[in-house]
Amino acid sequence: MYSSLLLNSMTDFSDKNGGMFRSLKSFNARLFFTGLLFSNVGSWLQLTATSFLLYRLTGSAVALGINAALQFLPMLIFGAWAGALSDRYNRQRTTTITQTLLALQAITLGICDLTGIINVPIVFVLTGALGLVAAIDNPARRGLVTQLVPEEDMSNAISLNVAVMTGSRIFGPALAAALVGPLGTGWLFIINGISYTTMLYGVTGLRKSEMFLPPLRPAGGTPVRDGLRFVRQNERLLVLFIVFTVVSTFTFNYGVSLPKLADKEWGDPKYYGWVLAVTSAGSMGGALLTARLRQVSYKWVATNVILTAFANIGMGWSPNVWIAFAWAIPLGGGAAAIITATNSIIQNEAPSDMRGRMLSLTAVAYLGSTPIGGPITGWIADAVSVQWSLGYGGIIGVFAGVFMSVWIWRSGVDRK
Repeated sequence: MYSSLLLNSMTDFSDKNGGMFRSLKSFNARLFFTGLLFSNVGSWLQLTATSFLLYRLTGSAVALGINAALQFLPMLIFGAWAGALSDRYNRQRTTTITQTLLALQAITLGICDLTGIINVPIVFVLTGALGLVAAIDNPARRGLVTQLVPEEDMSNAISLNVAVMTGSRIFGPALAAALVGPLGTGWLFIINGISYTTMLYGVTGLRKSEMFLPPLRPAGGTPVRDGLRFVRQNERLLVLFIVFTVVSTFTFNYGVSLPKLADKEWGDPKYYGWVLAVTSAGSMGGALLTARLRQVSYKWVATNVILTAFANIGMGWSPNVWIAFAWAIPLGGGAAAIITATNSIIQNEAPSDMRGRMLSLTAVAYLGSTPIGGPITGWIADAVSVQWSLGYGGIIGVFAGVFMSVWIWRSGVDRK
């Protein structure tokens, strides 16, 4: 289904008034997304190399889960406040600062690895630093995307942002799997640090005269509580956030399970990078299919929740890597469609001066839930079975998708 729809949708490329890539008629969008693509290839190179490094040092899925928790714990704790900062301060300037700090983190990790002083505590400390900076960077950088194009193209720009980020995962994990042998993990971290120069150019080179700047939130008040109140009083957003949080917490943790699944069930730890690359190809397809939609529906979210849930179960019990490749396409495609559609719906529902806070709340749900779901998934992989570390999330995801489907039918939300 995904492959045929993707091929048909490519005919929209040349349509300047619509289509899958309509945001790219903007110079700022082209510049930003180009820098984002190269930078995120490096980011996924580092993320995959970190998994290789930790699994080599410990042989434990729990260590991978703890590392994931440390990376995203700052988002859980500070994410909502970071969103308020994004609405209060210049997003272009904030993103320039955070991207510079992320580059320094990657280079420091690489130097520690290359000099032989690397150990698990150092990895954990530097991962925590990465998470702290990323918690501030995430809403500012994603909020900057909404300033690149006019209002009517905003949903498309958000979808392309996810497509570029997930598309970079096609190359990053595959490059890591290919280069980790001849280069070692240390040089992969250094390469990532260098790759941030493309993102910095993509941010600092934006034409201010062509940007669509929202009014900045005034100082004072209760910005975080205002954002939470806005969601709580809107039934559509409340249900969407609940389902998105549940799925993010328990169904999106395949990165914790795949290294051990590749080693114990498929015969080679390097298959982790290749399976993640195929998953990312599916992710790009799911994001682009969502970008093609003029109006994203709640039904689209629910359908992809159920698709992702069954793909989790299928991946967990794949008897070999070739079957895993087949399940990787719907796994990645469904997950990216959920993320893209959720962000698009929320950004269209939110007033312009609250978009940073809404982006931060979705990031808290998506990334901030990892400190809960990651260790649980890692413990199940080590104590129960690696298959059930994916299977339990798939079962929870099925229930979440059915719950949302029933609510859509009863509320008629897509008909309003």
